[in-house]
Amino acid sequence: MSRSEAADLVIAARRRLGLSWAAIAEEIGAPLVWSTAALLGQHPMTPEQAEKACRLLQLDERVAESLQTQPVRGADPAVMSDPTIYRFAEALAVYGPALKELIHEEFGDGIMSAINFRVDIARRPDPDGDRVVVTFDGKFLDYRW
Repeated sequence: MSRSEAADLVIAARRRLGLSWAAIAEEIGAPLVWSTAALLGQHPMTPEQAEKACRLLQLDERVAESLQTQPVRGADPAVMSDPTIYRFAEALAVYGPALKELIHEEFGDGIMSAINFRVDIARRPDPDGDRVVVTFDGKFLDYRW
C-alpha cells in the first residue's frame, strides 16, 4: 500500500471515529505535529507507533506496514495550491531571506537543522481574531569544517 493510500485511510478513520490528532499523538507517545506528519506520510513510524495508531484507528496491518516505510518527503504540487499550505510557503518566501540574515548575524555561518528539530502549534486569543502561533525549534548547524 502506498503512503498516500495509507494517509487517506488514516484521515477517513480519524474522522469516522471522531478522534483528534492530539488523541492519536498521545496514544502513540509522540509529539503532535510530528505524529500528524508521520500519519500523513512524511516520517516513518516505529513498529510500535504504527501498531498503536492502527489499533486506535481500527486499521489493518497493511496500513501499519506502510506507515513504517521510508517516505519520499515533500509536497505534491496540487497540495501546494491549498490556501493554508500556500500561505506558509508565501510567508517563507517573503520572510525567508530576512530570517537567514538574522540567523547569520546571531549565530554565524550555518543553518537551522530540520532533522534535530521540533515544531509546535498553538492558538493565542487576540481581540482582532485568534492567532496561529507556529514555533520552529531547530539546532544550529555551523558550516565550519
